[in-house]
Amino acid sequence: MAKRDYYEVLGVSKDATEDEIKSAFRKKAKEFHPDINKSPDAPEKFKEAQEAYACLSDKDNRAKYDQFGHAAFENPYGGSGGTGGAYQGNPFGNFDFGDIFDDLFSGGFGGFSGFGGSSKSSSRARKGSDTLYGMQIDFMDAVYGCKKDIDLEYYEECEDCDGKGGHGESTCSECGGRGVVIKQTNTILGTIQTKTTCPECKGTGKTYKSKCNKCRGNGKVKVSKTITIDIPAGIDNGEQLRLAGKGEAGINGGPNGDLYIEIRIKPHEYYQRKGNDIYLEVPVTITDLCLGCKKSIKTMDGLVDLKIKEGTQPGDVLRIKGKGIDNKDSWKKGDFYCVLKLIIPTSLSRKQKNILEELEETDLEDSREFDNFYKLNE
Repeated sequence: MAKRDYYEVLGVSKDATEDEIKSAFRKKAKEFHPDINKSPDAPEKFKEAQEAYACLSDKDNRAKYDQFGHAAFENPYGGSGGTGGAYQGNPFGNFDFGDIFDDLFSGGFGGFSGFGGSSKSSSRARKGSDTLYGMQIDFMDAVYGCKKDIDLEYYEECEDCDGKGGHGESTCSECGGRGVVIKQTNTILGTIQTKTTCPECKGTGKTYKSKCNKCRGNGKVKVSKTITIDIPAGIDNGEQLRLAGKGEAGINGGPNGDLYIEIRIKPHEYYQRKGNDIYLEVPVTITDLCLGCKKSIKTMDGLVDLKIKEGTQPGDVLRIKGKGIDNKDSWKKGDFYCVLKLIIPTSLSRKQKNILEELEETDLEDSREFDNFYKLNE
């Protein structure tokens, strides 16, 4: 049977990039791998995709193929072409698919027979997981900043062995320091290189005469410490502070993860925050609004005299510029807003009632316009 065009096998165009070819092979490999696809023709399709990728992923071979097609690799004297095929009909030798199968299968399928799919990922040094710590602080602590102590348990490098896990270090004789051992396996798919984590050094490439007693070979020890956290002025609800290296321990000698402290701010009895602005309800009387007055307001920068003009209405919002929150991460300091809240007395003296009754008999301009509006609509 004549071989299909390699580009057709992978489902890509002839001007496909290297990344597009690799991505296409990943999809085909995942679709037809015999450990996943149990159909009778899966091994042959998988082998076909392997051969196509082995050719098109190599620049020289691809150039030859683009010029001469399959004839570029045919041996006129019989047998497989090239420098000794991995299986009959494969002209590209023992092509190493190890890296692409590591990427393809280590995340969700584990290691497949013949490919060592999880060996690379299992021996690779990886950063530990990040952790989240919730901290509640007072409103004013968030405004002005503060220091807080927290008790933490985390892993740090073992001082006795400098984080190596043992003493008397030497290069692993089994793997030569690579951390993996490579073997060739004959399968129905041909001769395939197999990578497995070195059983002698567990993938580190190093062996030791003696294991560290303090860390028991882990290279890290668990410690309990009280750490002082600097809470910056102006921090807002839900913001996070990062402490590098205070998260979970790394894997295979990798660095610790990070600790993130999420800030939760207790509500204030009087102040409300919106961004870097502060809002405050200011109680006023009818005479304050009618005649005007001054109120002493406690802002974030201290006491400020607020002038209320005569005729000001209930619910009006007066701004005191630049007296809100000073957030160093913001280019603009916040403002302070006073929301005027009219307070109606619940009990009046006889004298106060007489005064209000006299006021009611006066002809107020605003009241007259309102009465006229209703008369027009009768």
